[in-house]
Amino acid sequence: MINFNQLRVFYHAAKHRSFTQAARRLFITQPAVTAHIKLLEGQCNLKLFKKKGRKLYLTDEGKTLYGYAQKVFEYEKQIENAIEDMRELKRGALRLGTTKTYARYFMPFLITSFHQAYPHIRIHLDEGSSADMIQSLLDFRNEVAIIAKAKEHPDVQFIPFSHEELVLIAPLRHRLAAKRPVAIRELADEPIIMKEVGSGTRKLVNELFERHRITPNVLMETSNTEFIKQLVQRGEGVSFVVREAVALELHEGKLAAIPIRGRKIYLDVSIAYLKTQHLSPPANAFLEILEKIAPTERPDQGIRTIMAGMLAKWK
Repeated sequence: MINFNQLRVFYHAAKHRSFTQAARRLFITQPAVTAHIKLLEGQCNLKLFKKKGRKLYLTDEGKTLYGYAQKVFEYEKQIENAIEDMRELKRGALRLGTTKTYARYFMPFLITSFHQAYPHIRIHLDEGSSADMIQSLLDFRNEVAIIAKAKEHPDVQFIPFSHEELVLIAPLRHRLAAKRPVAIRELADEPIIMKEVGSGTRKLVNELFERHRITPNVLMETSNTEFIKQLVQRGEGVSFVVREAVALELHEGKLAAIPIRGRKIYLDVSIAYLKTQHLSPPANAFLEILEKIAPTERPDQGIRTIMAGMLAKWK
């Protein structure tokens, strides 16, 4: 087994062809250099240096070993540089999880912001239901997730981030579109296109119907918000979605948003990460950005308000 301290001493002695220079480089005494070289030669059972007067020469065996030692300590320098780059966020990877709605409507904006601050960090974005993304944290596939709080978990820390309004959408000529607001019991027989099980939206809608002791008439369930919007426009049913996801369709008059009698319904979106696991420097930097832009006063602030606030700060 090679002693790397001895190999390091040999490398510097061979590089500078001088025990004295090696001692200066390594901040040790010249006798210590001599002792390390003798130990290495004894362990290898090879002669590595020859002397002629005051000049030091490498033997053929010493030249061969020096060639390998050069590579070893070149890699050592590269490793040191890589460690320093990772500490200073000049390289590394950020593994994020989020819901499909956030991935489409918010994450591009946020990722651009992060890349402007840390251009050399690679980002891996994973999409799925809130429940899927919680599991991705537990499986170490992602470090941070922006999700609805679909379920509690003792190992996951949730930090409130935004509140997204859920709206009931229907075709423009739907019988309930002109009748505003509507009671939940009026939806008992309506075919409903539901978000998938495990999503925060599905959990919230299920709880809404349970409070009124009504079983929803689920026509279909899917994770694809775009598919939901198309089906609703075609008159296949009604659905509950985040308002921001249908903002364009509502503005263009392609869909109708029907108010629910009582108070508005909000989906609580949180920043999630594991309580007991150390976060990487990129993950910590990402959290700092999120904490700076997360609203702290109004409970109804959502994606649009947060993005407007970020743009105002940049200007």
